[in-house]
Amino acid sequence: MQLRAILLDHDGTLVNSEPVHYRIWAQVLQRYGFTLTEQQYKTCYAGVPTPASAVDLVQNFGIDVSPEQLAEEKSAATQEYLERQAFPLMPGVEEALSYFYRVGLKLAIVTGASASGAQTTLRTHNFNDYFTVVVSGDDVRASKPAPDCYILALQRLGVSAAECLAIEDTQHGLEAAFRAGIDCLALPTDMSRSQDFSLAETVLTGMPEAVEYVRKVLCGMETSQS
Repeated sequence: MQLRAILLDHDGTLVNSEPVHYRIWAQVLQRYGFTLTEQQYKTCYAGVPTPASAVDLVQNFGIDVSPEQLAEEKSAATQEYLERQAFPLMPGVEEALSYFYRVGLKLAIVTGASASGAQTTLRTHNFNDYFTVVVSGDDVRASKPAPDCYILALQRLGVSAAECLAIEDTQHGLEAAFRAGIDCLALPTDMSRSQDFSLAETVLTGMPEAVEYVRKVLCGMETSQS
């Protein structure tokens, strides 16, 4: 592998946002008299973009509201949260981004969500200099697990799929990267651990292990070139 770029998911990979998303969804559904359990969220909705989650929730719960309206309520509540604070970082993220940047790898955020969360993360944590590209669900017609966002990121970065690694925390994100032809490191969280990660290049425990994986790839490249 001639590794030139790392493509990172946002929610659950760079930031510990899934518990927040669960609480917001639970609050939105409570307005309609329905209870969303944490286990239901983990099984069905962790890593799923808001519009797709809204469609499924309306169908499964029989909520008397359109999916578009439900998604709008969830998005508005999420935006209110982000106006007050950024999502907290996952462990090891600052060190990982610093390392990836220092060794000359191009970095992209590839999120199936809207751009607001990623932009808040970049601004709050002063990560703008690290990232060459940000692709969100706002930029494509079909969000994850469709490969569109990853394909667009490759185009904007000017690299091939074979020159990249993706890092994802959910099955939906992994499928998107895989369908774009990109090898993917899976970092399951408590919210996504029960999902299927069989398509991953490898399954790791967290960002520090991802750094070690990339370090070994880069060392292998140097050895083969010497």
